[in-house]
Amino acid sequence: MAGRLKRLIAVQGPIAVADYMALANAHYYGSRDPLGRNGDFTTAPEISQMFGELAGLCLADAWDRAGRPEGAHYVELGPGRGTLAADALRAMRAAGLEPPVDLVETSPALRRAQADRLAGARFHDDVTTLPDRGPLLVVANEFFDALPVRQLIATPQGWRERLVAVEGDRFVAKAGPRVFASAIPDALRAAPPGTILETSPAASAVVRLLAHRLAAQGGIALIVDYGHGRTTAGETLQAVKRHGFADPWQEPGECDLTVHVDFEALGQAAASEGVRVLGPVTQGRWLESLGIGQRSAAIAAAAPARAAEVEQARERLTSSSQMGSLFKVLALAAPDWPDPAGFE
Repeated sequence: MAGRLKRLIAVQGPIAVADYMALANAHYYGSRDPLGRNGDFTTAPEISQMFGELAGLCLADAWDRAGRPEGAHYVELGPGRGTLAADALRAMRAAGLEPPVDLVETSPALRRAQADRLAGARFHDDVTTLPDRGPLLVVANEFFDALPVRQLIATPQGWRERLVAVEGDRFVAKAGPRVFASAIPDALRAAPPGTILETSPAASAVVRLLAHRLAAQGGIALIVDYGHGRTTAGETLQAVKRHGFADPWQEPGECDLTVHVDFEALGQAAASEGVRVLGPVTQGRWLESLGIGQRSAAIAAAAPARAAEVEQARERLTSSSQMGSLFKVLALAAPDWPDPAGFE
């Protein structure tokens, strides 16, 4: 992938950071299973069944309070190995809900793993082909952080698009053409030179399409990711490989490129389509509110030999020193649906 990107830049000149990230991640996710001990990173559903179970119960509870409408679909964006979906669907069945499953996934390797775990699941390349009838019960866990971002940098001559070029044998980021002032929030237009702002038109487009469907069909979406609650300046592009940080400008396509999600921007995009936006709240607060303490106690009581493991997983998911504060949860609710639990 590095060679392909270098040839592309040699032919057409420096490319936008968003294009670099999109091409690198398309290759990365399309060529491997990146999850687990033998992969590059571990997500919350792989840490404990409790995460998926509580997400499923949150959606099933909202469905129940909405009057148990017929034709609901379980939808997941970027479902990994299908672990979260399997846990969520098991919890939903216990609550009397057995929806068909629709998965938005482009990776052939991950689709195979999902099909093995979730018999009968239907696959989609993007949200545009999701069912157009019936409420949608949506989970997007660590999906938006991998979508490409534009990087804008303040210079003495004004704000400019950040581009990726090749110097020697290395990829480097440098200031490119000027951007319209309307692309910069008012509070940042006079920011000092060197300030970087990340925006994700791709993420905003996905959430608008999803919110439009929810407003028309009914349902709830839960967006769980790491990031900041308010739009803020700063570079967050990072690479992860073998469970450690790597240089995002080396080995593109061989490591996971992600950014911190701008939850304020996602919420504004969703609200423009007529849904209610709740949160974001921290992942720790959300899980505690949904009853992870009671669930962990029940699992430990049923399997005493696992008690320490279960408590360690609960701590990892909820502690502010681990995933509890950096990870946040945003909910989108159709206009005539109740607020999902966990956002009081």
